[in-house]
Amino acid sequence: MPFEKVRPRKVSAVAAEQIISAIKADMFPVGSKLPSEFELAEEMGVSRPSIREALSALQAVGLIASRAGSGNYVLKIPSTDEEQDAPHLIENEAGCLEVMEARSILEPPVAAYVARKHSPDEIAALRDILVIMREEATKGEFDPYFEADKAFHRGLVDAAHSHLITEAVIPLVDTMDQTLYREFTHHYYLKNVTDLEQVVDVHCDILNAIAKGDPQLAAEKVEEHWRRMREIWEA
Repeated sequence: MPFEKVRPRKVSAVAAEQIISAIKADMFPVGSKLPSEFELAEEMGVSRPSIREALSALQAVGLIASRAGSGNYVLKIPSTDEEQDAPHLIENEAGCLEVMEARSILEPPVAAYVARKHSPDEIAALRDILVIMREEATKGEFDPYFEADKAFHRGLVDAAHSHLITEAVIPLVDTMDQTLYREFTHHYYLKNVTDLEQVVDVHCDILNAIAKGDPQLAAEKVEEHWRRMREIWEA
């Protein structure tokens, strides 16, 4: 039969395709500035988070670049082989909102559990990671900071000493390695030294609550971490 299965598409992938089409049609030549997120969202009739995800994908594949306080600029005209790279990236990775929702549900109870059952050595190891996070944040070094951030969350899960918890939660933590999530985090949530240092403070609050053996506060601090990120996503 000359038919293919009709599959639902992510709105952000369609938005990315429209931006790519406009670039290829020379509506936005190399070096020119794209319309603002608000303008793109209004023009396409989609949410700003969907536009942010589309722009993050375009940044990830090297078609546009974000300039702090200025906007997004076209770096190149995609070839025929390249024009589907960003939409494919969006379709093949978990959406940023999906990641945030899942982690905000599963990680707070893990922190509460570890607050009830942990060793001084585990707390010390997590504090060592926080030292690295603080050093990299102060330097504004996103990549090493991000790796330390991931190590903190993995260490928190490991401190639960539960094979089932590890099997359930570590795959979520590992979504930090996804290109789209990393790009969004870099350009929106951890875009400068101040943002990096504020997020380190949140991680310190999480660990302090765990060290004090306060399960409720530990869970609340993890929830705060994801609430802050969700607010930036929806802003």
